[in-house]
Amino acid sequence: MSGGYSDPVAESIEPRLRSTVRASPSGTVFATIAMIGVVVYAIVDVILQFLPPHYSPIRDAESDLAVGPFGWIMAINFFGRGLTCAALTVAIARSGPASRMRTVGLALFAVAGFCSALIAFFATDIARGGAATTVHGTIHVAGASTGFVFALAAFWMLQSSHRSIASTIFLGVATVGLVFLGSTMIWFPGVFGLAERICLAGILGWVFATGLSVRSRA
Repeated sequence: MSGGYSDPVAESIEPRLRSTVRASPSGTVFATIAMIGVVVYAIVDVILQFLPPHYSPIRDAESDLAVGPFGWIMAINFFGRGLTCAALTVAIARSGPASRMRTVGLALFAVAGFCSALIAFFATDIARGGAATTVHGTIHVAGASTGFVFALAAFWMLQSSHRSIASTIFLGVATVGLVFLGSTMIWFPGVFGLAERICLAGILGWVFATGLSVRSRA
């Protein structure tokens, strides 16, 4: 009896547990797209840093790379970052257990991705500390700031269901970077670009690490 005994309650629960933990095939595909998007974004960003008009990565905002003879490339890169966020949003939605916090986190992350795509169409104003002097510059700063804050809030909400050592480290980097970024607007404008890039490194790293986590659930 003991060898052939089966618990009907356990048998009914087990398939549902597996379905909430494992990523769907399409979720794995979207996670892979998000990871590729992170790599492409980083490479383009680095290449543009070496092209005219040679903005300072320590002092100047990353958005300044979208102003100049090669600015259109950075604009496309911003739009690509939005698509990368959208890909990971879909990937997470198709893997892991559902919860109210997870749903809110996904919504915030989707808005963050939209903000990234939006700023591709509104060039920033070249000014230290990210100050805006025009309508399109104001929209750019508002979109970029909202995107950073919403992305970080989303990560904290989604971290519990997609936790890994790498994602935890990058979440810490993004959090410290955002606090540092806020302080540069008041006290340390000369290192605004550095603070922004630290925050962005944490955000992109979290996206890559979480995409890898989703893929591991396939």
